[in-house]
Amino acid sequence: MIVALIIACEVGFWVLLAVGLALRYVAKMPRASVGVLLCEPMLELVLFVATAIDLKNGAEPDWKHGLAAVYIGFSVALGHQTIRWVDQRVAHRFFHGPPPVKPPKYGMARAAHEWKTAARWILAAAIAMALLQGAIWYVGDDGDIGSLREWQSKMLLVIGINVIIGLSYTLWPKREPSEPAPR
Repeated sequence: MIVALIIACEVGFWVLLAVGLALRYVAKMPRASVGVLLCEPMLELVLFVATAIDLKNGAEPDWKHGLAAVYIGFSVALGHQTIRWVDQRVAHRFFHGPPPVKPPKYGMARAAHEWKTAARWILAAAIAMALLQGAIWYVGDDGDIGSLREWQSKMLLVIGINVIIGLSYTLWPKREPSEPAPR
């Protein structure tokens, strides 16, 4: 049931996004668009409650419950950015909006961009880890919490990878190509 609900939440996210953008650009109803897009966090709330009820009813915590926590964490931390990313591209491609702003390519401006991106992913992993820890405390010593701990380890790996990426752009910034010397 939990996996089906996770899939339904993901499909629901994209359906709400499509409806919201259609309201904004096709129907010219920006307030209604915002209202539809603000319904998106309800999907995570439904998933959270369903997962808690499943555990409360005696289900053994397994990878599905961990995946639900990770999905919620990533939706909360990256959902707004995803909506903005899609909105900019739809506006530009289909409705004569301005082109999306491209990230800087070189130097410390690129490093700052990479750290902002890493911060979003780190926040997503931290939220997932907090939800997983809450599930561990909720289940208590009576249940098998090994799979939830494994998900926490995977989130630590996500954090580590993003810190390494940010550090690599800081320590070895990509340099602008130099102009070739005239002959």
